[in-house]
Amino acid sequence: MDYPNDQAPGAPIRSGIPEHGRIPKYYAVKAKVASLIDELGERGLLPTERDLAVRYEVSRETVRQALRELLLEGRLRRQGRGTVVAGPKLEQPLSLASYTEGVRRQGRRPGRSLISLDRFPCPDALAPEIGVRRGEPVWHMERVLLADDERVGLESTYVSVARVPDLDGEFDPDSSFYRYLRERLGITFGDADERIETVLATPREALLIGTPPALPMLLIHRISRDTSGSPLERVRTLYRGDRFSFTAHLGHQG
Repeated sequence: MDYPNDQAPGAPIRSGIPEHGRIPKYYAVKAKVASLIDELGERGLLPTERDLAVRYEVSRETVRQALRELLLEGRLRRQGRGTVVAGPKLEQPLSLASYTEGVRRQGRRPGRSLISLDRFPCPDALAPEIGVRRGEPVWHMERVLLADDERVGLESTYVSVARVPDLDGEFDPDSSFYRYLRERLGITFGDADERIETVLATPREALLIGTPPALPMLLIHRISRDTSGSPLERVRTLYRGDRFSFTAHLGHQG
C-alpha cells in the first residue's frame, strides 16, 4: 500500500480516501476545513457556513455536513452563534486514579456540580456490587463533571451508607470522593473492574451535560473494591465523546 510521506501514525490510512479515489464532496470539504482549523489554532473563529461554501465552491448543505462531523469529533465547538476551534481532548487514564487527578495532570481545573445526593434501600441488582444486603441503606450521588467550568460528563456513584455514614454532612461534593475516602475514612482502593461502551445520552443526561442528544458518549461502568477485596462502590460515568479520550498502559503477562 502506498503511504504518504507525511502520514501521521494515528491518522486514517491514505487519509481515508478509498483506493478508487472517489470521495464524497463533503469529505473533501471536511479535509480542507481540518487544515483551516490547524491554521486558526485553539479558540480561533471559523468562517460562517456561507463564507465556507463560497470559498470551496460547494453548497451550504455540503459544508454543514462537513462541520457536523468535525463537531462530533471534537475538532470544533459552538460558541454563541459562531463556531470556534476546540482545544485538545482530555486524556483520562484507565486506572484507579480519580477524575480530579487525571484532569489536573493536563493543566486543567477539575470540578463537580452536585445534582442530587439520595439515600434509599438497596435493590437486589445493586446489592452484590457494593457488598450489602437487599434493603440496606445506600447512597446515590449524582454530579456533573467539569473541566475549567466546562461541563464534560455526568457521574453516578453508589456506595453503602454503612461504609460512608456521614457523606451528606462532611463531604464537599465539589471535591474528590476518592481523596475523601482515603484521607478522612482511611479507605484505600485496591482494584476495580471497568466496562466501556458508546451510547447516546438520554434527554435528561444531555440537558445536564449541555450537549445535543445525538452526540456520542463514552460510558464507563466501574465496580471498585478496597485493598481487602471487599466491594466498595459502583459508578456509572458518561463522558462527552467529543471531549475525551482514554489511555491505558499495557504490560506483558505470562
